[in-house]
Amino acid sequence: MTILAANWMITNIGIVPVGFGLLAPAGVFAVGLTLTLRDLVQWSLGKRVALAGLAVGAALSYLIADPAVATASAASFLVSELIDFIVFTWLAPRWTIAVFFGGLAGLLADSALFLVIAFGSLEFLPGQVLGKLYGVLAATILVTARRRLTGRKRPAQTHEPSRISNTSP
Repeated sequence: MTILAANWMITNIGIVPVGFGLLAPAGVFAVGLTLTLRDLVQWSLGKRVALAGLAVGAALSYLIADPAVATASAASFLVSELIDFIVFTWLAPRWTIAVFFGGLAGLLADSALFLVIAFGSLEFLPGQVLGKLYGVLAATILVTARRRLTGRKRPAQTHEPSRISNTSP
C-alpha cells in the first residue's frame, strides 16, 4: 500500500520540499516507510511472503501512476527492496541495525535508479535520500519501540520451516 501511495503522490502532488532547502518527488516519504515495513513483513511472515509482496507492489504500480513513473517505480522498487532484503537478512539477528542499514542501502539504490529512469537526472538525489531517510528512521524507531514494549524478540510462528529432521538416524 505504501508503494501505491508513493506513486499516487508522485503523479498527483509532484515535487515537494523535504527540508534543508532540498526538493524531491512527493512519494519519498511513503517509500522510506516501505523499505522498513518490508523488513517487518519478512521478520513476521517469512522470506517468501516478503518476496511475493515485492512482486505484487511492483505490478500494482502500473494501476496508480503514469507509465513512466510506474516503470521507474517498479524497477527501482524491485532492485532496492532486493538489496534491502539481502542486507536485512544478513544482519537480521541484530534487529535495529538490520532494519536501519537495510533501509539505508535500499533508499540509496531506489533514489538513484528511480530518478535516472523517471527523469533522466540525479537533480533531486539529495532530497530523495533525505526524504526517504525520514521514513526509514521513523519506522525503525517505531518498530523497535514496539518490539521492546511487547518484549518479543520475534513474532510467533515466523521462522521458515526447518528442512532438518528432528529424528535420529
